[in-house]
Amino acid sequence: MTTHWSPTRLGNLTGQRIIVTGATNGVGLATAGALARAGAHVILAVRNLELGAQRAAEIGGDTSVVKLDLADQSSVRAFPDLFDGDVDVLINNAGVVAQHRTETVDGFESTLGTNFLGPFALTNLLFDRVRSKIVNVGSDAHKAATFPLDDPHLRSRAWRSFPAYGRSKLAVMLWGLELDRRLRAANSPVTTYLTHPGWVASNLSNVSDTRVMSAFHTVVKAAAGVLANDTDAGAAPTLYCLSEPIPPGSYVGIDSRLGLKGAPTLSGRSAEASDYGIAARLMAFAEKETGTTIPV
Repeated sequence: MTTHWSPTRLGNLTGQRIIVTGATNGVGLATAGALARAGAHVILAVRNLELGAQRAAEIGGDTSVVKLDLADQSSVRAFPDLFDGDVDVLINNAGVVAQHRTETVDGFESTLGTNFLGPFALTNLLFDRVRSKIVNVGSDAHKAATFPLDDPHLRSRAWRSFPAYGRSKLAVMLWGLELDRRLRAANSPVTTYLTHPGWVASNLSNVSDTRVMSAFHTVVKAAAGVLANDTDAGAAPTLYCLSEPIPPGSYVGIDSRLGLKGAPTLSGRSAEASDYGIAARLMAFAEKETGTTIPV
């Protein structure tokens, strides 16, 4: 039986600086709020500075708001120069579920570009300023996915919304696997973790594409009200990585049979997400696409 986890486990985080991407809504907002309440200085890395300032005022505490659009590599490259000093923790939380196939300004399939290649480049560019931990928000959606290294941007294969999301999260899982391996090999003081927030009753699908039919949201929200975690519970696996003595490289998910709703717990990943060979090839692809690498 899993002991119920609570944000009180975070203790006093005064003096800690923590970046949270995608902090204006959903799990990211809940994560930022919990960290601010624990005393951390939280850097909200957001696309919309006006909304970011509004959210910072709502959560209170010690915060700053910095512009970041993960779908734009020029924004990712500009981000490190927009604030001074080191950070203790980088939380790559932002994610989208797109309803139509589009490409980013850099020519990446938008779901992959936003959910994987953006955070990948951000982490590499910020790495020398991260003192303690990197938490990448993955998803159990990876378990139904495979990653087509011969067609990563789905230019010749059929594109569908949730399979594209699952592939992007499998990429995050594989990146986390190889990132952990490299950090251990280099005896780095920085550790990295992967998380799955469960199925969260937030507006992930809402903010991802304004063209989605309202009927889709009505159905999703009705089901989510019964089956899904709220945003605070969705933030718990990420916060668990900061409070609990778990092994580096751990994947923290949800303590329930379907991984939809429950408390944070160490979780399992698919065979493909555990394949170091595929992970190394994916890392090489991402390094080439973004022109960045982890400096260890």
